[in-house]
Amino acid sequence: MPRSSHRTRPRPSWVGRGDLRQQDLVSRSRRAARWLQPGLVVKRWMLTSGIGLLLALLGAAVWADLQPIYWLLQAIRWSLQNVTQILPREITGPLVLLVGGGLIWLGQSRSFGTIQKALAPEKDTLLVDALAAKRRLNRGPSIVAIGGGTGLSTLLSGLKRYSSNLTAIVTVADDGGSSGVLRRELGVLPPGDIRNCLAALATEEPLLTRLFQYRFRAGTGLEGHSFGNLFLSALTSITGSLESAITASSRVLAVQGTVVPATNADVRLWAELEDGRRIEGESQIGHATSPIVRLGCTPERPPALPRALEAIAHADLIVLGPGSLYTSLLPNLLVPELVNAISRSKAPRLYICNLMTQPGETDGLDVEGHLRAIEAQLASLGVQQRLFNAVLAQEDLGDSPLVTHYRQRGAEPVICNSRRLRSQGYDVMLAPMQGARPSSTLRHDPRSVAVAVMRFFKRQKQDGRNAQAQ
Repeated sequence: MPRSSHRTRPRPSWVGRGDLRQQDLVSRSRRAARWLQPGLVVKRWMLTSGIGLLLALLGAAVWADLQPIYWLLQAIRWSLQNVTQILPREITGPLVLLVGGGLIWLGQSRSFGTIQKALAPEKDTLLVDALAAKRRLNRGPSIVAIGGGTGLSTLLSGLKRYSSNLTAIVTVADDGGSSGVLRRELGVLPPGDIRNCLAALATEEPLLTRLFQYRFRAGTGLEGHSFGNLFLSALTSITGSLESAITASSRVLAVQGTVVPATNADVRLWAELEDGRRIEGESQIGHATSPIVRLGCTPERPPALPRALEAIAHADLIVLGPGSLYTSLLPNLLVPELVNAISRSKAPRLYICNLMTQPGETDGLDVEGHLRAIEAQLASLGVQQRLFNAVLAQEDLGDSPLVTHYRQRGAEPVICNSRRLRSQGYDVMLAPMQGARPSSTLRHDPRSVAVAVMRFFKRQKQDGRNAQAQ
């Protein structure tokens, strides 16, 4: 059954047909009035079309030695004389005005309805609402989100409600699962995290996004692979680069924003552990049995893509995280050009900390420990400047059966000592980022974390205005 823009609801017994018609008329009038709001870029082009039509008619009349204008005026004069002989002008004038206005309203409403059906035949959103939302998103801040894994895609799916000027800089160090197999067998960069970000930013039909995320559960050679990974890998072979494949996929999914790999180099991670051992591979680092002392990669100084550097240079806000500290976040900071671009940026820089520790990677680390690991990693690269001087952390989770379940698996809530961090010069913001709805996992909720990020950005913007006023 086709979906309509007005969903049918049961009518209360006390509501008559006249009341329903009146309510519908009021609703239609309000929607029509919304076309008058500024910024939709519709009225100016309608006015331009009207002026163009008048000029075209005037040009044709001048070309014809003004005879058409004379004939038109004579016809109008004759018509008005005959009409006013039947009805007085006090009645004829308003009647003709109402008929003309009705024809204009009918024509425009049918035109916009046809455009709506052509652009989104199965969507409930009205055209005026879609245009207003697009205007609001286009005027949103330029946000650069750096990371990888499910944390980055979660953040992006929340932020796309506030801005379409989003750039995701994604790590390409994954060597496990479907991405690892494609990387080894086809020689392509791992597409998994990029696929998740494209799906998170997609505005196309949900069915197409579900197809992109579909993972084969059977089939020799196909089991474990997602359709999106295979699609991106095939496009990489066709276009010659992952960056071009992402651009093509973005058009297919109508992605709201930009997804950029941190580097186009074949990066392989290694980590030095506290017990002196050295392990290689992103999939192995996530299961380290000793605390990680230092993270590195081969090649040692991978180049950054120009689009990533340009996005950072024009960013209004730079966000790192959430995500796995050593396998999703720090690999991006192993690209020297990215680090230099972030250090030069005057935009506010925010680190979003995880809700829980990750066994084998961040055991025993609180928020201060996560920040210390970031700064130690940068110091090993010769960077002494504090890149992220603001942190967004989870409010106290308290005790619950879900927290107990995580503790039994070796994870603990990441504790934030706000007073201690503020004494060290950090700007600390606490927020409930796990969401209000009960769930079976402790993860960042897209809407909740996006609300917290935008609240931080607005506060920074207001502080900047106050500083300029002083």
